[in-house]
Amino acid sequence: MRLPFRATLFVSILALAAAGSLSYTLIHAPSFSPETLSVFLIFVILAVLAEVYATWVPAYKWEISSSIAIYLTALFILGPDLAIAVVFLSTLLSELLLRWRSRKREWISSIIPITFNVSQLVVTITVAGLLLRAFGHSNLLLTAPQEFISAIGAFFAFFVTNITFVMAIISLSSGQPFWHSVFRGVRQFFVQYLVLCASALLLTVLYSISLGHMFLALFPLTLVHISFRSYMKLQTEARKTFEKISQLLDARDHYTAVHSTEVADLAVQIGHELGLSPGEIERIEIAAKVHDIGKVAVPDSILLKPGPLSDEEWRVMKTHPVISAELIEGLEIYSAVADAVRHEHERWDGSGYPDGLKGEEIPLLARVIAAADIYNALTTDRPYRKRFSDEEAIRVIRRIRGKDIDPDVADALLRVLQARLRKEEDPGT
Repeated sequence: MRLPFRATLFVSILALAAAGSLSYTLIHAPSFSPETLSVFLIFVILAVLAEVYATWVPAYKWEISSSIAIYLTALFILGPDLAIAVVFLSTLLSELLLRWRSRKREWISSIIPITFNVSQLVVTITVAGLLLRAFGHSNLLLTAPQEFISAIGAFFAFFVTNITFVMAIISLSSGQPFWHSVFRGVRQFFVQYLVLCASALLLTVLYSISLGHMFLALFPLTLVHISFRSYMKLQTEARKTFEKISQLLDARDHYTAVHSTEVADLAVQIGHELGLSPGEIERIEIAAKVHDIGKVAVPDSILLKPGPLSDEEWRVMKTHPVISAELIEGLEIYSAVADAVRHEHERWDGSGYPDGLKGEEIPLLARVIAAADIYNALTTDRPYRKRFSDEEAIRVIRRIRGKDIDPDVADALLRVLQARLRKEEDPGT
């Protein structure tokens, strides 16, 4: 996907800033001992491994890497100049290695992502290093209270700068409001970064005793990382299995071949617009992608009927959300979304099914998915009617706001749709 001009300009400015930081480092880098060189190389290797084996967390749509703990440890122990070199070498090597391992190996299209990832981390560690120097330290061994204050200050500088850069590129690429993206990023990732900072402080304190003590601490940290990564991988694979089943069910009807995926994408956008938490947004996406899995029990003669359903056929069709919920509720990864799946066809005025819930009796996640589902149904061709245009569908949403759809959710949906239309009219922004 081609980045908007302003996003490309932002990456270019970051690259120039990173190049300036690296040039200054090369010119003013102090001489160092063989032991320092050994520690430097160890940090580069550890950071590369941490980046290559980062953990994908679906809740945040982000890979969490323990490399940040390595970068901060390098900053505290080796000082800003060598820490900048550690970040540059390890990030560049890991980016190249990850793309080499990828089957596609699309090097040209990877230039901008690689440039951004390397540049923003180089500038981020530079900012943290400048703050460290402002406190009067070139490096830290954390043997005095004031050194801990300096380390915490450098951490906050790293965190704020890193989050700002990442959310800026997301905002410039997607059109999401910048400050909304930044505040959401701070809420989502502060605890994770704080844990990584604590790990960096621990490694630095142990290094002040001996290099061997620091290495001993790496073993339990590595085991925790491997266990967490394995757990998240199993969760992701289980989710993909059910999502694949749902996609196969969608494929029974070529009119709705990508229905579940499109509903999930729109529901997630509505969730962001409502300011929901990362966990709630993850649950919305999980539920939306399998919300129709119960249609496996609906015969093709009903599901694919090119016309209105009879009362008996409609009774059978109405069982699918209950079946969907029953299929997934026994699985840990879906236990929190079974209610949302069951009640996705409820309506704000109580006219929906299967339980006739109304208003706030309906789970919020179900209300969000319902709005996305209704809009997707309106804008999809069916055997018995042509799709509504976007403008026609928006008029329908306004008409059924407060009747079929939660008014607040409907308003959020309309804002998402209006932003999408503006972007389509002016794709360069």
